[in-house]
Amino acid sequence: MRSITFGGILFSRGRAASLGSGRAHAAGERNFRLALIQLHVSAVKTDNLNRACGFIRTAAQQGAKLVVLPECFNSPYGTKYFREYAEKIPGESTQKLSEAAKECGIFVIGGSIPEEEDGKLYNTCTVFGPDGAMLAKHRKLHLFDIDVPGKIRFQESETLCPGNKFSLFDTPYCKIGLGICYDIRFAELAQIYTQKGCQLLIYPGAFNLTTGPAHWELLQRGRAVDNQVYVATASPARDEKASYVAWGHSTVVNPWGEVIAKADTEETVVYADIDLKKLAEIRQQIPIHSQKRSDLYTVEAKTA
Repeated sequence: MRSITFGGILFSRGRAASLGSGRAHAAGERNFRLALIQLHVSAVKTDNLNRACGFIRTAAQQGAKLVVLPECFNSPYGTKYFREYAEKIPGESTQKLSEAAKECGIFVIGGSIPEEEDGKLYNTCTVFGPDGAMLAKHRKLHLFDIDVPGKIRFQESETLCPGNKFSLFDTPYCKIGLGICYDIRFAELAQIYTQKGCQLLIYPGAFNLTTGPAHWELLQRGRAVDNQVYVATASPARDEKASYVAWGHSTVVNPWGEVIAKADTEETVVYADIDLKKLAEIRQQIPIHSQKRSDLYTVEAKTA
């Protein structure tokens, strides 16, 4: 697929999905349209929420059945902001997402928000189905604690606690596994999701100007090829004036490791048509899943 930009919206050129309303994915929906919202995040929460919901409606009008928001879509990203913007779940932000999903009759992956529960803070992604019900809640498993001398130091653990559960959910199209940003660096998580039947992995993320150019696309293509799955990442738009500057470049990679849709740095919506028949063909052509030497090695989940 080639990508084109029109009116601030990035389209992936390819056959549009023609979708029914809800057979089990095992029975037959092989194509669907995915949309990634690369949102410009301001310091005004209500503005972020209203624009996010507006983009969700736009994406649904363009045929998207699954819409993804970026990491920390309702607040600036930074340890000094997490407590100020934190909400309980359910709360204001998740209520807006639930209403938008139900209004549009689509799946909404709510990027992430700072979540507060029992005095602890988490970086949390919620998922809502076409009826507005919450299907999953993923708390970021791996906290972004890094120190690259002369470039960037960031310590999420100064304010956030890690999650401790895997997060996957079913759609009429396929099973989907969730991670948030830094989670993508841990190959074992993607392997476990694939073992559990996921064909699409989604990582809302906010890589920066140091890690972004070096690893953002590389990690996505690696997870896609290693597991023969689709991988999608949704980043905030770049704001050069922010205290933490996001890399942008929201991306969709197919199971062959090809980038099939990609944004630049501005606020936009990226569309890609997910072809599960292609995924099945790749797995048949290079059957790595049946050729693994489980007699020599294994990766397994320690929790359900």
